[in-house]
Amino acid sequence: MHWLNVIAMLVMIPSGWGIYNDNPILPFTFPDWAALGAGAGERLLWHFAGMWLLGVNGLFYLGYGAVTGRFWRKLFPIRFSEIIETVRETLKLHLAHEDITHYNAVQKLLYLVVIVAGVTQVLTGIAIWKPVQFSWLTWMFGGFQGARNVHFLGMIVIVGFIVVHVALAVLVPKTLWAMITGGPRVKTA
Repeated sequence: MHWLNVIAMLVMIPSGWGIYNDNPILPFTFPDWAALGAGAGERLLWHFAGMWLLGVNGLFYLGYGAVTGRFWRKLFPIRFSEIIETVRETLKLHLAHEDITHYNAVQKLLYLVVIVAGVTQVLTGIAIWKPVQFSWLTWMFGGFQGARNVHFLGMIVIVGFIVVHVALAVLVPKTLWAMITGGPRVKTA
């Protein structure tokens, strides 16, 4: 599921940048070389292809995490004091990660944030794609432009998460190997 999300993001982010360029929210655009697809129609097709992959994969991921209890075991509890301690240690460049099957408090928080961002991206994407058919959803995000703004902010959150995720994987190479191989085998009790 992890690598399917990578593929979905490699399609959705650059195609989304191209779509954004057609009607920018902020006073800048992304360079054409960074956008996937030639023209609005092709970029939308790429974006929708990535959307379906992300949406279906996300449903399986959320279902798996909920049914197996993985979310509760891996992501909770999150204690504020542990977040502060993890940030302090990280700022001192102490990236101890002996047991890669256990997430520290900041990892737990960031994974929760990116899961919520992913769900929000799907919902705002639907609100933008079908604003009449899903008018109640579009209304929940403050109208069409509100949904667009939230969608853009969600993209920033996800891109930021990806940058941090990849940087930390490079700094702690055994986690990168675990992502490629499926991780260490955990003995169940």
